[in-house]
Amino acid sequence: MYSLEALFCHVDDFCQEFEQVWYKKLLIHGGIKRHREKSLCLSEIMTILIAFHQNHYRDFKYFYLNHVKQYWNSAFPGLPSYQRFIEWLPSTLIPLCVYLKHCFGRCTGIGFIDSTSLKVCHNRRISRHRVFKDLASRGKTSVDWFFGFKLHLVVNEFGQLLNVALTPGNVDDRQPVHDLLSGLFGKIFADRGYVSQKLATQLLNDFGIEFFAKPRRNMKNKLMRLHDKLLSRKRSIIETINDQLKNISQIEHSRHRSPVNFCVNVLCGLIAYCHQPKKPSLHLDWVLPSYL
Repeated sequence: MYSLEALFCHVDDFCQEFEQVWYKKLLIHGGIKRHREKSLCLSEIMTILIAFHQNHYRDFKYFYLNHVKQYWNSAFPGLPSYQRFIEWLPSTLIPLCVYLKHCFGRCTGIGFIDSTSLKVCHNRRISRHRVFKDLASRGKTSVDWFFGFKLHLVVNEFGQLLNVALTPGNVDDRQPVHDLLSGLFGKIFADRGYVSQKLATQLLNDFGIEFFAKPRRNMKNKLMRLHDKLLSRKRSIIETINDQLKNISQIEHSRHRSPVNFCVNVLCGLIAYCHQPKKPSLHLDWVLPSYL
């Protein structure tokens, strides 16, 4: 069971430091600009948005009206109407991006990378879709074609997020790898979609990262150390994480009416996963000989 108080304290501690720096760096435009004070502070708004992904609701409007308004009214005495709260969502985009980076885990030298599709509409409605017309694209997974985006993830053996990226659905999985792995070290394991000798050489030269991609069926197997061979068979951990992000954190649905709100929804789902007390883990408690 998730603790609302613990979540708010963690978010509020971050916001107190972030807002002081953020407001100093904001550009000031000429002329008079009205700044209407909100009845909720930034940390309260972010807490409600993240808590939605922790409470297994499928619809945010139902969650806000039937859960937040009824049971959390004492915790958030300044709750506005649902429409007013929705108008505040764009103002949380930048703080949520920074807070997600704050929630990332630490690199341990073992990492797994993969991508998952984020559909924004049913395939039959692609020709009539307007919200993401100039942003999303058609892509293909191992299962089917889709219209939307790709979410690229890098995780460690403890199931903690190390980096994320969002691209249109038609972008090759190997394209954002170099930026995703910047600042990491050790060994990274991927599936067949990341096979590229040029990419592996570039990562080794630039970051000292050993990049292992599962060979395609028409390729010859290469010799690998036993330790690396065993770890390459544990790539299912990131598939489990993708499944939890979609079915528990609700990062994918086709009811978005704004690209900004789509980004806020994805960010909050990722943050909710970072706060998940029990994550998929490999439990590498065995010891290998030093020569492997």
